[in-house]
Amino acid sequence: MTNQKVAIITGGSSGIGRATAVALAKEGVNVAIAARRTKEGEETVQLVKEAGSDGVFVKTDVANEDDVRALVEKTVKTYDRLDYAFNNAGIGETMTPLVEQTSNVFDQIMNVNVKGVWLSMKYEIPQMIRTGGGAIVNMSSGAGVMGFPQMPIYIASKHAVLGLTKSAALEYAKSGIRINAVAPGGVETDMLKQAAEDNKQFVETLRSMHPIGRIADPEEIANAVVWLLSDRASFVLGHTLLVDGGFISR
Repeated sequence: MTNQKVAIITGGSSGIGRATAVALAKEGVNVAIAARRTKEGEETVQLVKEAGSDGVFVKTDVANEDDVRALVEKTVKTYDRLDYAFNNAGIGETMTPLVEQTSNVFDQIMNVNVKGVWLSMKYEIPQMIRTGGGAIVNMSSGAGVMGFPQMPIYIASKHAVLGLTKSAALEYAKSGIRINAVAPGGVETDMLKQAAEDNKQFVETLRSMHPIGRIADPEEIANAVVWLLSDRASFVLGHTLLVDGGFISR
């Protein structure tokens, strides 16, 4: 990666998105941070600059097509190119029996976790083609390759991300764009902290289910994303990289 490369990271205001922004900045990549929270997004931009690269924040709701279009347009207007994207924005689900879930919850989760990834690729891919190709990583989860009771909508959304990833990877491979997904296990993020507030026992159980004996730091997932985006992963396409401390293999 050179200091001429440019990346978009959605959900870049905290957690894995923020860690990935800093990791890319250390590789000389300029980063456009997309998130709904302005203060936290601007804080990530400052961290990017402290790491040696340039950054810009664009307030974005990935479920809103106009917002996503404006994000990509702003990035290209600022840096005149787009090489990488980490479509990371997502929301979780409070553990609730399937029959007690609501249509509003279903729509909210699917709009962010699935539609948001689709919209992001829809506008990122043409810009990458314009400058000769690029690489995209979509955020799935260990939940994308397994079932889990009382979280059916979240589980379904992360399975859907893998379907989008594989299909888009095949469609745009010959355009010079590599598209892959990353599937973390438990990670110390704001989402997990919120889950702990809702159900502390669930989080402790989740922690114990990782054979490695702990939950990941965001930086450990960021390292995997940076590798998938880089030329070091030049023959990796349509792949789901589990970064889960053995959670799925147990």
